[in-house]
Amino acid sequence: MKRALALAGFLTCVAVAASAQVADLRSKTELRVCADPAAVPMSVQDGSGFENRIAQLLGEKLGQPVVYTWFPQGPGFIRHTLRAGICDLVIGYAQGDEMVLNTNHYYTSAYGIVTRRDSPLAAVETLEDPALKDHPIGVVAGTPPATNLAKAGLAKDMRGWDLFVDRRTEDPVGEMLAQVKSGELAAAVIWGPLAGPLVKQDPELQFTPLLKETSGPRMFYRITMGVRLGEDAWKRQLNSLIRRHQDEIDAILRDAGVPILDDYGKGEKP
Repeated sequence: MKRALALAGFLTCVAVAASAQVADLRSKTELRVCADPAAVPMSVQDGSGFENRIAQLLGEKLGQPVVYTWFPQGPGFIRHTLRAGICDLVIGYAQGDEMVLNTNHYYTSAYGIVTRRDSPLAAVETLEDPALKDHPIGVVAGTPPATNLAKAGLAKDMRGWDLFVDRRTEDPVGEMLAQVKSGELAAAVIWGPLAGPLVKQDPELQFTPLLKETSGPRMFYRITMGVRLGEDAWKRQLNSLIRRHQDEIDAILRDAGVPILDDYGKGEKP
């Protein structure tokens, strides 16, 4: 019994020490953001991405300067940045990912199909549409739309790009959009926050959110901010900031061209 009590006391001390250690990692004088330096149009080292603008908004409300740790967003991103303790916040992270502690979501968006405005496929709203058959379609391998395209019998028509790349040297989204514009691809299926702002800059292209899929993986996802596991007080502070400044965050997203949906992915957010 004494051994059990001693062990319980030891584990409690370890838990308290670990909690304190996590809390001590966060800077109280700077908003330290973990970000990809070349994830156009989301985060960019020159500060032009819409996630950069949201970080700047948070920094202003906290009264702290924004300081970045740059690292390509792919395998090892969280391990080498947030978990290493050299930054304290990831501005955009999918809800439910177990590698971070998620804040409340601050927007919902969806994958969509990009076509030329003058394309015969411009009216397509679902990947089950038979009009897509026998047309080359760009998609990032391993993403939910790739599964839906395969289920729709379009595997032979798919032209794949890698999911994890160093965007300082590769630009899969830019390549797909360029090929849609040139006609080399008839369409491309891309995550809305990546495609929307870029399509907004090109009057020859259009982006249609995939809101009418009837099977396969869902096409819409809620986006949160990510902090270290155990940093509940920091999460609550960010939740408060998001709640109080949601209109300003929405304005940044809309200005950038990010498709913003309601919480259920059924239509545009009012």
